[in-house]
Amino acid sequence: MKIAVLPGDGIGKEVTAQAVKVLKAVLGNAAEFTEAPIGGEGVKAAGVPLPRATLELARRSDAILFGAVGGPGDESGPRHLRPGLGLLTLRRELGLFANFRPAFLFPELIGASSLKPELVEGLDLIILRELNGDIYYGEPRGIMVNAEGKREGVNTMRYSEFEIERIAHMAFRTARDRRRKVCSVDKANVLETMQLWRETVAGVGKGYPDVELTHLFVDAASMQLLRAPKQFDVVVTPNMFGDILSDAAAMLTGSIGMLPSASIGDGNKGLYEPVHGSAPDIEGRNLANPLAAILSAAMLLRFSFGRKDDAARIERAVRAVLAGGLRTADISQPGMKSVGTVEMGEAVVAALGRV
Repeated sequence: MKIAVLPGDGIGKEVTAQAVKVLKAVLGNAAEFTEAPIGGEGVKAAGVPLPRATLELARRSDAILFGAVGGPGDESGPRHLRPGLGLLTLRRELGLFANFRPAFLFPELIGASSLKPELVEGLDLIILRELNGDIYYGEPRGIMVNAEGKREGVNTMRYSEFEIERIAHMAFRTARDRRRKVCSVDKANVLETMQLWRETVAGVGKGYPDVELTHLFVDAASMQLLRAPKQFDVVVTPNMFGDILSDAAAMLTGSIGMLPSASIGDGNKGLYEPVHGSAPDIEGRNLANPLAAILSAAMLLRFSFGRKDDAARIERAVRAVLAGGLRTADISQPGMKSVGTVEMGEAVVAALGRV
């Protein structure tokens, strides 16, 4: 098994190191890990956010463990040097169009959620975000000067039927293995692109009569996600709406430090990353929560290598550590022991021997 490790920027380096420790404890010598720069580190190393050598490593690897990219002031620099472009390009080059972001609440963290316990107890949903289309990639784009000499910013929301169909099929197939419910999120009352989205998802849904399909406008979906999240099973969304909704789901799980993700395409290769971003304000302070990265490593084993038992073992180890009262600062609760990034990673490795 060849695993590319792309720690990236900020706390990405810190949490990825703990995820690698856990994978090595589970896999032993069965896996080969190779590290490469991306994002701001890619710019430092090769002058671009996604160095050619990093892309080639990702292509040769069976799976990719990713940290985070970006930092303060990125939005003001030249677009071709912005760290986030490295991840966007990697997703597109590898055809990773489906982003699975599970929002699952460990019972031990029910007190850390921003919502009342009765609203989140037993929470288990997936936000399935389309990853290769929408406003992130649409052309034309840019900042230009109009006929009146004023600057205009242009971004284009664009989807093809093919792009919508393939993510819709993924949603319905995923729901068949769960509670057989799909909620499609759009803004079809305003945007023609989203009219096509709704029509296409509905058309695909006719081929899955055993799965219940509902539709919500994104503003209603955001409210329902925080008011009654347990009504959802699989939520399929366009790229931009999924970006926002999945981050909002952090309120449900206790912390954005608890949200793993998997980005996959048509094959087994996938990119696995925590959702929390680079968090430069706590970089180097041993404060970052590595559990989302560790849970992303569990998804790597399940999706790319079919090692469901090993994935479940990691998840049990995480739960055992939480049951033992260990907490990083973001999920700290009264009466619990606060630990740092490294200590939490080491605790999960130790727990693997007990579960």
